[in-house]
Amino acid sequence: MRAVEGIESLGRWGRERIEGLGRSGRFVGDTLVASRDVSTWWPEATMHARELGVRSLPIALYIAVFTGIVLSLLASYSFTGAVPLYFVGTLVEKTITMELAPVLTGLALAGRVGANIAAELGTMKVTEQVDALETLAYDPQSYLVVPRVLAATLMFPVIVAFSIAIGVVTGWLTSLALLDLSTPDFIKGLKLFYVFKDVWFGLLKSASFGFTIALVGCIVGLSTRGGAEGVGRATTRTVVYSAILILVLDAFWAVVLL
Repeated sequence: MRAVEGIESLGRWGRERIEGLGRSGRFVGDTLVASRDVSTWWPEATMHARELGVRSLPIALYIAVFTGIVLSLLASYSFTGAVPLYFVGTLVEKTITMELAPVLTGLALAGRVGANIAAELGTMKVTEQVDALETLAYDPQSYLVVPRVLAATLMFPVIVAFSIAIGVVTGWLTSLALLDLSTPDFIKGLKLFYVFKDVWFGLLKSASFGFTIALVGCIVGLSTRGGAEGVGRATTRTVVYSAILILVLDAFWAVVLL
């Protein structure tokens, strides 16, 4: 009897996952169709670019500063007596540009941006504001979803570009102040294995992270049920799902592009 119940539970779980994937796929399709309604989403997109992008810059730069400091110190500790110290510049450039700036910024903004979107849209859903928009002949996809997804996709690479610059500069200053590494030596290491692919690889990843975080926030937010408690659950799910998907995408881009 227990075996039968276990199989039924597993079947229900599998069916719910498949139905969830189907709903997500349909949601993405509806969003792409709604993107043609430029007159509706364009005014909102500029506002959300400022809200989701510009106001997220301080936390991204804060992370970049301490990432650069710690990375320089760890590199010098690892290289002592074995590898020339100018390789600190190489390690700082490669790891911050290709990995740490996009991923750490993405994980931090999954909490700020993803949770913000889910809470806002979830509240609108449970208070029937989304239904009111439909009554007024507004398409929720073009008015609520497209501007947020577009703003996050375009602004995340900008934020990460600033993070990369600040992280590398902080690593350089740390090398000068604490490691007795001269500027020419740091730049020598910085340029040693640098290729332009390092930059666009990090920016491409960050754009995919922004798209994913905003899309997950919209999907979860607009499916919220159960009042304030439901909004809280939606916010938590958005952050967890976004963090998992960021790591999955990070591995995916590494396999595909490297």
